[in-house]
Amino acid sequence: MAIESLGYVGVRAKDLDDWTKYGCGLLGLQRVDKSRSSIALRMDDRRQRLIVDADGGEGVSFFGWETTAAGMADIAARLERAGVKYERGSRALADQRHVAELIFFEDPAHNRLEIFHGAEIASDPFKPGRNMSGFRTGPLGLGHILYNVASDELCTALMTFYREILGFRLTDYYSNPFTAFFMHVNPRHHSMAFVRSDKTCIHHVMMEVYSFDDMGQGYDIALGEPGRVATTLGRHTSDYITSFYSWCPSGFMVEYGWGARSIDMDTWVAAERSEGPSMWGHDRSWLSPEAQAAARKLRLGHAESGLRRPVQVMEGNYHLMEGVCPWLDNARKG
Repeated sequence: MAIESLGYVGVRAKDLDDWTKYGCGLLGLQRVDKSRSSIALRMDDRRQRLIVDADGGEGVSFFGWETTAAGMADIAARLERAGVKYERGSRALADQRHVAELIFFEDPAHNRLEIFHGAEIASDPFKPGRNMSGFRTGPLGLGHILYNVASDELCTALMTFYREILGFRLTDYYSNPFTAFFMHVNPRHHSMAFVRSDKTCIHHVMMEVYSFDDMGQGYDIALGEPGRVATTLGRHTSDYITSFYSWCPSGFMVEYGWGARSIDMDTWVAAERSEGPSMWGHDRSWLSPEAQAAARKLRLGHAESGLRRPVQVMEGNYHLMEGVCPWLDNARKG
C-alpha cells in the first residue's frame, strides 16, 4: 500500500491566539512558534502535525499523507497514468513542512493533497499544552478526517480516486441516517471518510488520546465554553471510539476521542453496517430537527435491542478487576 498514514493537516484561520487557546488549552497540543502569521502544533515526537496559517480564511488548506520514497514515486507514476497533474515541492516548501521530499496535487473535490516522506523528528520531547497523557499516533498517523460531499457523482469520483490511485481500502459503509464511506490505510479503522451531504467541505478531524480521563477532561473544558460543543459525548458503531466533537476556530469540528479499535488489514472484509453512526450519545447540534430525531430513534433502538461492543483498551490504560457480578461473568463468557 502506498499511503501509510495521515501525517499533517494545514488549517486556515483568522486569529492565531484563538487557535492557541483552543489547540493547547482544550486539545492539549503543543504550540511551536513559526512566524507572525502562522504557528505549528505538535502532538507527538514529530516537528509538527497541524500548521495554522492566519490568512483570514476558514477550513483546511491541505492534507499531508505519509509514505516512503518508493511509495511517493509509485503514486507519482499512478497520477501520470491517470492524467492527474502534480508538482514536486521545492526545497523551501519541504523545509516548511519538515519533510525530506513531497509532491502535491488536487483530488476531485479540489482538496490539496501533499504526499511526503521523511518527516523530521523533534529533538525535544512533546510537552502538552495542558496536563494530559498524550495522543495515539505513531504508525497510525495523526488520526482521521471526514469530508462532506455534495453529490453522489462526486462521492463516486472521490472513492475511485482514493482507492485506485492512492491505494486506500474500503472499511465499511452505511446509508442510514445518512450515507457514509470509511477507508483505511493502516490498522486504524479509518483514516479518511466521506459523508453525503448538501455541501462539499471538511466535516471534522479526529484526534485520539491515550487516557479516557484526558478525553473527559477535555469535554469538561469544552462544556465551559458557550457554543464550543458540536456533538455530545457518545460512542461510534464503526471504530467503537468514545468521543465528543467541538467547533474549532476555523469553522470545522475536531473529534476528540478515546478507545478506537484497530483492524487486521490482511483479513478485513468491507461490509454495510445497519446500526448507523452511534451506539449512544452524539447528539449533533448541526443536524436539522428531523435528522436529529431520526438519529435519536436509531440510538434508542440500539438500547432496546441491547447493542453492546467491547471496550477497546491497550496495555497501560486499563486495570483488570476481578469479576464480582455473576451476570457480568456469564456475559463475558457468552
